[in-house]
Amino acid sequence: MPLTRDDVVRTAVEVLDERGLAGLTLRGLATRLGVSAPTLYWHVTDKRHLLDLVAEHVLAELPARRAPAEGEPVLDWLAEGIRVRRAALLTHRDSALVVAGNRPTEDALPEIEQTLAVLVGAGLAAGEAVQVLTALGSFLLGDVLETQAALDRPSPEHRPAPTAYPHLLAAAADFGDDEDRFEVGLTLMLDGLRGRLASRAASGGAPN
Repeated sequence: MPLTRDDVVRTAVEVLDERGLAGLTLRGLATRLGVSAPTLYWHVTDKRHLLDLVAEHVLAELPARRAPAEGEPVLDWLAEGIRVRRAALLTHRDSALVVAGNRPTEDALPEIEQTLAVLVGAGLAAGEAVQVLTALGSFLLGDVLETQAALDRPSPEHRPAPTAYPHLLAAAADFGDDEDRFEVGLTLMLDGLRGRLASRAASGGAPN
């Protein structure tokens, strides 16, 4: 059967999961597919084009965001969506590096519009709602990047004397694991949003 772009993208994702972004090269991908470089270039113009296609594939695998249930707090709904996306991104090695900088495709616009409508209904202006989604998306990718990078990071051979850095020692004892770090960061961001919405509701002010 002739090679298709879908074949190229699926195989690129397999290589990404096995070897990471550094191990995904056009030459290696062509060898894996058993085709010549010119044949591969018929489907992808360069590595940036390939990574854009891989990013689209990874993002397309993310579960669709459901609508809030009746009576469900909007921020709880928003937090659940972030958690679900984090779990999905962590299934692919170096996914944050691939997805970072990617722009929404037309297929993603209906879900984004639905999410913005929910946030506007909660009291945000449309521009604020976009800023919230952008900030949460940046936090999500940053957390996934840190979590995945730590997998390849060796443990330090030498640790400083604890008496020299008592505050760092106390903080390390309470820091927890990757999941704890993510939940703390997500809570801090949503607490800020909750405070803004509560302040606006108390003052009776309309969104700017």
